[in-house]
Amino acid sequence: MPHPLVTIICLCYNHERFLKEALDSVLAQTYPNLELIVVDDMSTDNSAAIIQEYIQKFPQINYISTGVNVGNCRAFNMGWRASKGEFVIDFATDDVLLPDRVEKQVEAFEKTDQTCGVVYSDAEYINDNSEHLHYHSQKFKAAPDGNVFSEAVGRYFICPPTMMMRREVLEELGGYDETLAYEDFDFWVRSARNWNYTYLPEVTTKRRLHQHSLSQKFYSSEGRMLQSTIKVCEKAAALVKTPSEKSALIKRLKYEIRHAYLTNHFTETAQFLKLLRDQVIQPGIVYSLISVLSNKQIKLNAVRNLYLRLRYRK
Repeated sequence: MPHPLVTIICLCYNHERFLKEALDSVLAQTYPNLELIVVDDMSTDNSAAIIQEYIQKFPQINYISTGVNVGNCRAFNMGWRASKGEFVIDFATDDVLLPDRVEKQVEAFEKTDQTCGVVYSDAEYINDNSEHLHYHSQKFKAAPDGNVFSEAVGRYFICPPTMMMRREVLEELGGYDETLAYEDFDFWVRSARNWNYTYLPEVTTKRRLHQHSLSQKFYSSEGRMLQSTIKVCEKAAALVKTPSEKSALIKRLKYEIRHAYLTNHFTETAQFLKLLRDQVIQPGIVYSLISVLSNKQIKLNAVRNLYLRLRYRK
């Protein structure tokens, strides 16, 4: 039986420091049937030159330059639309794949049925110097299988770079939503409505945490990430069907309200509060108070710093 084609879409934007380690990890995969596509989103460092070196050595690499900086969602879609794989991996070139990553995830897919759209796994977090920080499963111990829609709406539990996606899922969704600043929450909500997920309890990926990574900019001052979260929450509100799914959405909205307010994103706080009121008759004392404080733009940075120290030991 032939091995299904797997496409790895390698997304690069100013990853000069990490690019060689990332591409080497892709080329070291034990799986025999790979399509490799590198998409450079107009890096301003030496990334493009490094990619050209790899293309000369490894002609199986397909290369796409976006021409202008278009952002992660559109850059991925450009790579995906040029691809042919039955399964697809969205791989940022500041991360690292373990050698048997693809092989193990294809095996996991083959043990499921056609209702499984995504296989995801555990991950090791590393720093700039590729040194161990912690494992994803240490902080997010519950890793559900099957219908994960409520979980996807209500909380963060998937390490995004560990996902392998069935091509039909991306085709059904039309790829990533290019109006958004980031892709994972939207993909989880939309795909989990109609597709099952399977968890592989093994470390397959090293995810790098550094100051320029997208995840570290989530609550930055411009609010683009939060605006995208609002759009996804609006989509989720239209997709919920059961009381438990609605409860999950309410949980998500309360979380986002707290964090938007404590990072002084008052406009976004008001938008999340409106969504919460659409779901419940009364938002509760805490969120009514946040509404008043946010409307008056009263900053509580000290409270946020204390919360982060207690919750995340930062």
